[in-house]
Amino acid sequence: MIRHFLPLLSVLALGTSGVQAQQPEEAAPPPLYGTIVNGTYLSPTGVFKVQIPVLQELGGRITDTDSVVTFEDAFNVHISIAAFPQDASQRWEMSTRGTKDYLIYFFTNFVMPDFVQRFEGSKVESARYLPALQDGALLTYTLLPGGSMFVERATFGDPPDKPVVAKRGNILFVKYGHIFVVSTELAERVLERTTYKKTVAQEDELLRQRLLDLLAKMDFTKPAAEMGKK
Repeated sequence: MIRHFLPLLSVLALGTSGVQAQQPEEAAPPPLYGTIVNGTYLSPTGVFKVQIPVLQELGGRITDTDSVVTFEDAFNVHISIAAFPQDASQRWEMSTRGTKDYLIYFFTNFVMPDFVQRFEGSKVESARYLPALQDGALLTYTLLPGGSMFVERATFGDPPDKPVVAKRGNILFVKYGHIFVVSTELAERVLERTTYKKTVAQEDELLRQRLLDLLAKMDFTKPAAEMGKK
């Protein structure tokens, strides 16, 4: 059973695991768990690769663990991609529940508790199941009080007793024995603050499109351990 994983909202400040995107070799950054080749990040397990969505020239930075990679820049990008290998109990849960109910189960029992523990008052604003995406994917929108990665960059501040409520879009799906959680924050909600006028529907569409654009930059490879499985 997967008992815990790093909150997807965290800036993964893990000492030797950080590196700036496409940083020159002479800077000798600490190594990543994954690898970077020609502007593409390859996960430690090899189960996915993705075109790096940030630029060093814009303060792009990549941090990772063996299962989560985060991309951010100095302006408005904060993206996390998690790929957790399913153990026997998780495979059983999926086989008995079916894809839709399994993704709801995983999000409810593993993703949201991390959000709530880190940011009190966090809640799911809405969710949709997309059967045609990645053989079944769960799209959720979460509201996280005090959970923004952009507060220090905002022009307008809120009273101390009224934390900024961040909004994140999250897509969950299963691929090659791994459950993926892809997440991004809607930066404009924090950076524009008092001038921000987007409706909930407009917010949802922006996050949905950004997540789909990111998925279009990803490729997946079946790990050797999964080759013999149906």
